[in-house]
Amino acid sequence: MDTRNIGLRNIEVADTKICSIDGENGKLIYRGYDIFDLVNHSTFEETSYLLLFGDLPDKENLKEFSEQLSNARDLPQSIIDNMKNRSKSARPMDVIQSTISELPDYDLDMNSDIKEANIKRAIKLIAKIATLVAAWDRIRKGNEPVQLFGDDANHATNFLYMLTDEIPSKEESRIFDISLILHAEHSFNASTFAAREIASTRAHMYACIGGAIGALSGELHGGANIQVMKMLLEIGNVDNVDKWVKTRLDNGGRVMGMGHAVYKTTDPRADILARLSKIISRKRNTPWYDITAKVEDITKKYMREHKKQPIYPNVDLYSASLYYSMGIPIELNTPIFALSRIAGWTTHVIEEKFAEAAPRPALYRPKALYVGKYCGPMGCEYIPINNRSEKN
Repeated sequence: MDTRNIGLRNIEVADTKICSIDGENGKLIYRGYDIFDLVNHSTFEETSYLLLFGDLPDKENLKEFSEQLSNARDLPQSIIDNMKNRSKSARPMDVIQSTISELPDYDLDMNSDIKEANIKRAIKLIAKIATLVAAWDRIRKGNEPVQLFGDDANHATNFLYMLTDEIPSKEESRIFDISLILHAEHSFNASTFAAREIASTRAHMYACIGGAIGALSGELHGGANIQVMKMLLEIGNVDNVDKWVKTRLDNGGRVMGMGHAVYKTTDPRADILARLSKIISRKRNTPWYDITAKVEDITKKYMREHKKQPIYPNVDLYSASLYYSMGIPIELNTPIFALSRIAGWTTHVIEEKFAEAAPRPALYRPKALYVGKYCGPMGCEYIPINNRSEKN
C-alpha cells in the first residue's frame, strides 16, 4: 500500500504569521482576527493593511494606505493599448497574468529588493489588478475603459463602477467589499504556495504573482466558481435540482462547490456568502440562490444516505450565484478571486522573502519517487533511431 502523502496534503512546509485555518471547527483567522469579526466590522482596505503590516491601522494609517491605493490604480496607457491589441476572445485570466508581467517595466525601483520596496509593489498590485480586470472586460466587449469613480470611493465601489460604468448602490458595494475580505487570504493553498515557491528562488514580486495567477486559473482552484455557475445554468430551475444531483452522483460525478480539502465542516466563508447571495438574489429577483441552496441540501442528503459521510459547501458554491446575480459575467469569477487574493499573495511573498520566524530554505525542493518505465527504472538501453522498431 502506498502511504506517501500525495500533493503535500497536511505536510507543514513553513511557518507563517499570516493566516490560520481550523478545518475541524470551521475557523478562519487573519493575523489573529476571526473572519466573522472582519466581515462585520472591517473593509477590504483595512483587511489588506492588516495582512501586509500585521496589525489593524489607526485612522491616519488607514487614510494614508487608502490614498496610496487610490494613487496607484491607474494603468500606463501603453498597457491599455497592448490590451486593446489582444484578441477579444483571450481568456481574462491569461490577459491578467501576462499584463502583470508587464508591470516591472514601469517600476522605477526594480533594482531594489528590500522589504519597503516590496510593500510598495504589493500596494501597486492590489490597486492595479482591479483596474486591469475591469478594463479588460470592457475592452473585450468593444468598450472604452472607464475612469475611476473617485479618489474617495473605496476599492469595491471603484471596481464595480469601472466594470459597469454605473454607480453601484451602497448595499451592493458593501456586499462586494465583504466578498473581497472573504477571498483575501487562505493560508498555503495552491496559488499561495506557487507564489511562495517562486519567491524562494529570489524572483521578484511580479513574477511570484504571475505564477500565483496561473495556479489560480485551474478549475480545481480558482476556476471552480466558474464550474459552479455552469452547473447552476445547466440545472436551470429549482425543480430540476433533485434529479440533476442524484444523476450526477449516481454516475460517479462531482457536485462542484461541495467539499473542501481542509474544512471538515462548513467553510465559514460559504455561510457568509450564502447570506449575501440570498440578499442579492431576492433584490434582483433571480433564481440562483434558491437553486444553489437546494443543490447544497440534496447533495448533503445523498452523501448521508448513500455514502454514509457528511459533505459541506465551500467558498465557490455561493460566490458563483452571488456574482451572477449581481450581473457580473461568469468569466470574471476567477479574476475577481485574484483581485481579492492578491492581498494575501503579496503578503506571503514578503513573508517568504523577509521571514522573522524560522529561517526559510534557500529554495523549495520537494522530492519525487521515480517509478521508471517498462524497461526498468534504470535499465533502458539506447538504440539508434534507424534500428528502432515500433515496439521500441
